[in-house]
Amino acid sequence: MTAAEHRVQVLVIGGGQAGLAAGYHLRRARLDFAILDAAPAPGGAWQHYWESLRLFSPAAYSSLPGRPMPGQAGTEWPDAEHVAEYLAEYEKRYELPVHRPVGVASVTNAGDGGLLVRTDEGDWHARALVSATGSWTRPFVPAVPGRELFTGRQLHTTGYHRATDFTGRRVVVVGGGNSGAQIAADLVGHAAAVRWVTRRPARLLPDEIDGRALFEIATRRVQDGGPRISDLGDIVATEPVRAARRAGLLTDHRMFTALTPAGPRWADGEPWPADAIVWCTGFRPALAHLAPLALRTGARGRIATTGTRAVSDPRIHLLGYGDWTGPASATLIGVGRTARQAVAEITGLLN
Repeated sequence: MTAAEHRVQVLVIGGGQAGLAAGYHLRRARLDFAILDAAPAPGGAWQHYWESLRLFSPAAYSSLPGRPMPGQAGTEWPDAEHVAEYLAEYEKRYELPVHRPVGVASVTNAGDGGLLVRTDEGDWHARALVSATGSWTRPFVPAVPGRELFTGRQLHTTGYHRATDFTGRRVVVVGGGNSGAQIAADLVGHAAAVRWVTRRPARLLPDEIDGRALFEIATRRVQDGGPRISDLGDIVATEPVRAARRAGLLTDHRMFTALTPAGPRWADGEPWPADAIVWCTGFRPALAHLAPLALRTGARGRIATTGTRAVSDPRIHLLGYGDWTGPASATLIGVGRTARQAVAEITGLLN
């Protein structure tokens, strides 16, 4: 028995879309690797999304490397359940060595040039590591005055499942991104009243901008300084969002200044009694396991990266957290390219 029960060349932490894309390229590179996933079942965060969620792009443009996503019967835009099933099939098809459920506690230096990864199922030793834990487990809710006073229900995007849970309720949806617009549109027609709250006026992207176009824009931005997605808008104009806007049922309001026991209150004193607040206010990267390595040297407390590689430690690659870890790397269509590059660099390091 060594200091670690398990030894591999490369360890991937996270078994969602980014971890599976890394696994695909690690298998092709013939490296010895394992994937640790904290979830009890395959499918990544997709198995937890709300029922009405649809992809921004058709299945053919939402695929991981090597295996096109099959279409979903009856719709051009697959739902989250279909994506979760695709990820489970992908994992099985390529015989990826996923261990679950395994919770990773920390990553430290092993003392021999490698990395020691402590988990609730024993310790692992690796020469390189891909962190692909995403952000779903770290929902962010802003510190709004009076938030603890509100007597209604408060939940984050992570806790929203279906509009019928709010039938007859007055609901505030906070957030000017895609999830805020989509959940607000989903609630229209079910909730007694919906007030969609954003920090700035909502900006829908042009109708022709879908997931494939977003990937191309993000790539051009990194490669040659092309336009930013935010120059064009913030929200993909899905059909439910467009329909609700056209019908005058989805109007954005600026952010309230405080919460009272009964609901939000705006700067002019206007109250809006509410039964529930859905915070569609984003996430933070789930990177606590890397804290012992003291890698956070970048802007806004991020781990500084070159592509996916941590600048201060070439053994560590971060995959799927956003454009700062590769163009469109948090998307199904985009993560394959950055995973391929990460594995190429890891292969060079190990050789």
